[in-house]
Amino acid sequence: MTSSEQPEALPEGALGNYVDGEWHTPRGADGRTVRNPANGAELASLPYASQSDVDAAVTAANAAFEEWRGYAVEERIQPLFRLKSLLEEQQAELAELLVRDMGKTREEAVGELRRGIQNVEVACGIPSLMQAGMVEKAAPGIDETAIRQPLGTVAAITPFNFPGMIPLWFLPYAVATGNAFILKPSEQDPLVPQRLFELVDEAGFPDGVVQLVNGGPDTVNALLDHPGVEGISFVGSSPVARDVYETAAAAGKRVQAQGGAKNHVVVADSADLDHAAEQTVSSACACAGERCLANDIALVHEDVYEEFVDRVLDVADDQVVGNGLHEPTDIGALISPEHEQRVRNYIQSGIEEGATLLRDGRDPTPDGDGNFLGPTVLGDVTADMVVAREELFGPVLGLAAVPSLEAAIGRVNESEFANAASLFTKRGADARRFRAEAAPGNLGVNVGTVAPMPFFHFGGNKDSFFGDLHAQGEDAVQFYTDKTIYVERWPDATD
Repeated sequence: MTSSEQPEALPEGALGNYVDGEWHTPRGADGRTVRNPANGAELASLPYASQSDVDAAVTAANAAFEEWRGYAVEERIQPLFRLKSLLEEQQAELAELLVRDMGKTREEAVGELRRGIQNVEVACGIPSLMQAGMVEKAAPGIDETAIRQPLGTVAAITPFNFPGMIPLWFLPYAVATGNAFILKPSEQDPLVPQRLFELVDEAGFPDGVVQLVNGGPDTVNALLDHPGVEGISFVGSSPVARDVYETAAAAGKRVQAQGGAKNHVVVADSADLDHAAEQTVSSACACAGERCLANDIALVHEDVYEEFVDRVLDVADDQVVGNGLHEPTDIGALISPEHEQRVRNYIQSGIEEGATLLRDGRDPTPDGDGNFLGPTVLGDVTADMVVAREELFGPVLGLAAVPSLEAAIGRVNESEFANAASLFTKRGADARRFRAEAAPGNLGVNVGTVAPMPFFHFGGNKDSFFGDLHAQGEDAVQFYTDKTIYVERWPDATD
């Protein structure tokens, strides 16, 4: 949009782009209807951005960056302090909106938003995090200093499963370090990002520093190809993450692309089986299994396998499936009918390949005509089965007996993914071996879901991550800055 054009008023019930401090109606040819996964009710219409919409956002961001980078670092974090307060004030409203838009439970939504707010908190410490080091008298008469400087305009492409948290993996760090930022959220559940940017507007960022463009694959490609975008952050499936990484890197952009996962729980013969069973079911089934940290394969020492199976089934039987706004609900709706069918296909594939169906969650009975699956447990899952190799993204848990910790770690490391794994044990020696030998980038001991706090980076190896620097923490600061080495000599100075 040129400076002479006026922003169009958004139609009733339609979502918009936030560009250069104004809300605009996207002008692309495509769009979609946003529906509540728990009952199919229409929530909003989402028109997609056109190429010219993306161009306008990048142009505004590049112009804003030239001024924003010159702000004192203490000034840059003031809107983040205000945003943190606004997010906390609106947390309950945002959580309810998230449940209606995405399908998870209210408790899960509150937890997601809390973790997003924590990322804003960490980014408010950027005056310390950006310090890069200085050596006085690095050589005779010479002082050397490392200086962090922002990249320019950066963009993030975020997934449906955490529409409140994952944008906040990127936005606070990008702007605190002096960059301009563009978000392209998932088109499947855009209501929380829309509300988030209303709060961004209220927080008082200068026009053009933080922007939102809605759309599908064409919008993603426009950002990946745009010469005015210097860096891309992405979270999604591994095939798309690989494509994003290769495309953006070939265009000379800095890229961090978080892919899919196939996470494992390892249960040693010394484990507290009650605790391990509770944590394993929670990990596999919370958020209806739609998270990259879901541990959906449990490798259990053969001496305690049968006992562990019994306890897992008891926990699974206690799970309540239903609308995430209704109490008590443990497992909410899946994002779409298409995704529900995909998970059902995986369950059928496991049965056909020889897994034992220990609990069948394909016929839950919640109120409402939504995309529901109950906890499904498959026993005797072998390493060659599809359900053991591919990311299911549903409330499905596979169980397998293993003869030793060594065998379990070997099976974990055979996976092409390496996002997360958890060990349940009472032996310190087991924990030390697991930490030293397991390949995933997020490891936990007696922890069901290995979710790093925001002051640590979010790990991931192999096909679970493409790039060098991860989201959150120090990695985020390094990703969004270049480091300049400044060498200074004053010949008339006294050593």
